[in-house]
Amino acid sequence: MKSTSAPVLGRLSPREQLTAGRLPRRLVQLVVGLVVYGFTMALMVRAKLGNDPWDVFHQGLSVRIGLSFGTVVILVGVLVLLLWIPLREMPGLGTVLNTILIGAAADVALHLISTPHAMSGRITFAAAGIVGNGVATAMYIGAQLGPGPRDGLMTSLHRRTGWPIGVVRTGLEITVVVVGLLLGGVFGVATLAYALLIGPLVQLMLPRFIVDLAPAALRQPRVRRDPDPYGSWLWSGRQFSEGWH
Repeated sequence: MKSTSAPVLGRLSPREQLTAGRLPRRLVQLVVGLVVYGFTMALMVRAKLGNDPWDVFHQGLSVRIGLSFGTVVILVGVLVLLLWIPLREMPGLGTVLNTILIGAAADVALHLISTPHAMSGRITFAAAGIVGNGVATAMYIGAQLGPGPRDGLMTSLHRRTGWPIGVVRTGLEITVVVVGLLLGGVFGVATLAYALLIGPLVQLMLPRFIVDLAPAALRQPRVRRDPDPYGSWLWSGRQFSEGWH
């Protein structure tokens, strides 16, 4: 008889991520999620009402060094992955594809999309970017093929320092926003809306996109039953350390 329990996120090693089953379905969901993520980033950039925290930094750096926005997203992802080495974090296939595809998709979208003239259009772009980003995040995390570079940095810092996940996440995002502003990135009302809404959006959408894996593939003592990959700032460090990272 088929289990009626809700699918869960397992804490899987890179090898287990590839051998846990349903790989074609998970790869398709991963790639689609990453491409949609890049397009929704571009919508927020074109809205000019404020980027998400990391994209304030990406945009500011792009302005300063003269490289495309998507190229900077890729380069920053690679640099963040280098920070994983002393933290002893192992990337998965999803981590590698995350590093490459999101930036590439963002550049394609920015080439195709222009900033609307009307404020209503810019608000629509920002809203679609935030909601779409939440859906895309749930898709690539639900594929269970490894976290993105920035997600992994956050969770590994939490594990190594023992600081609550909310403190680590907030500290990282404040840092990249401040540096991004100094470099010329756009901070605005959409940045604040993103910070407030992305956690609840991902938590709402994630159960719909978690690919159910064979029970043997999951390390049951390390599986979180109420997954929220971003770790709401209300969560305690203990709670998050028991879940996906």
